[in-house]
Amino acid sequence: MKTLIMSAVAGALAFAPAALAQETHIVEMRNAGTDGQPMVFEPAYLEIAPGDTVTFVNAQGAHNAQMIDGMWPEGAEDFMGRMNQDATYTFTEEGVYGIKCMPHYGAGMVGLVVVGEATNLDEVSGVRHPGRARARMADLLEQAAG
Repeated sequence: MKTLIMSAVAGALAFAPAALAQETHIVEMRNAGTDGQPMVFEPAYLEIAPGDTVTFVNAQGAHNAQMIDGMWPEGAEDFMGRMNQDATYTFTEEGVYGIKCMPHYGAGMVGLVVVGEATNLDEVSGVRHPGRARARMADLLEQAAG
C-alpha cells in the first residue's frame, strides 16, 4: 500500500511542473510596425492564460506601456511602465486589459490583452479613446468579441 501511494505521489509530481508552467510573451513598442502603421505595440492583440507574463520591450523610440483607465478586470492591479524602459506584468485575473503608450495614445498606440475568458468585454467596450486610438481599439475589441 505504501509503495502504491508513493508511486501515485511521484507520478503527480512528474506532471506538476507542466501544469504550473506559465508562458512569457513579448510585445514590442515601436515607432512603426512591420505593416507600416505608425506608433504600435507589436503584436497589438494577445490571448494568454491566467498567470502568463508579458514583457513590453522598448524596441524603438520613447515609449511606455500602461493600462488604460477602466480597461482591466476587477481584482487586477493597475500597471504603469516607465518611459524608455522595458516593462513586465503578470496577468493573474481573467478578462480584457487595455494597454496604451501614454505619449502616443492619441496617435493610436494601444494594445489589448485577453486573459482566459473576456469576462469584462462589455465594460471595457464603453471606454472612450482619443484620436486614432478610437478606431484601433475598436478593431482590437472586435477581435476579442470574435
